[in-house]
Amino acid sequence: MPEHMSVMKKLEDEIRQLEHELTHELPAEIKKAVALGDLSENAEYHMAKQRQEFVNARLGQLKKRMAEFALVNLANIPRDRVAFGSKVLVYDNAKDEKIEYQLVTSEESDVTKGLISTTSPIGRSLVGKQVGDMAVVVTPNGKRELEVLKLSTIHDEAK
Repeated sequence: MPEHMSVMKKLEDEIRQLEHELTHELPAEIKKAVALGDLSENAEYHMAKQRQEFVNARLGQLKKRMAEFALVNLANIPRDRVAFGSKVLVYDNAKDEKIEYQLVTSEESDVTKGLISTTSPIGRSLVGKQVGDMAVVVTPNGKRELEVLKLSTIHDEAK
């Protein structure tokens, strides 16, 4: 299963869980807290209301991410350039070494595993590049030049 599909499943699961909390658990907690009386000093009531606000905000974020994923149309991802899902072998001139990266979503990124977000400085510099191109990354330590040595796109990975 492509990584973005497993991320979508995680998002769907969290949305389902939060919606259940919002429609079933929190109303019950609030109802129970209201029955205790004086709301001005009712910690249970205030905690339930705060949680309700948090859950609403988190649901908004998750639904926005789901909408963004829906826009990741494989047909729009190039077959010959670095893009989402690509695995790229680069030569880093500053470090004098070869490094392999895979471009993923921000949720999946893990630099220690070579998974970099398409929105990270390295990811942004590599997007759109082809084998033989140089990508310049501006880092706090100065500029790094990465030469694209090898590329396999999401289309190649799906075969």
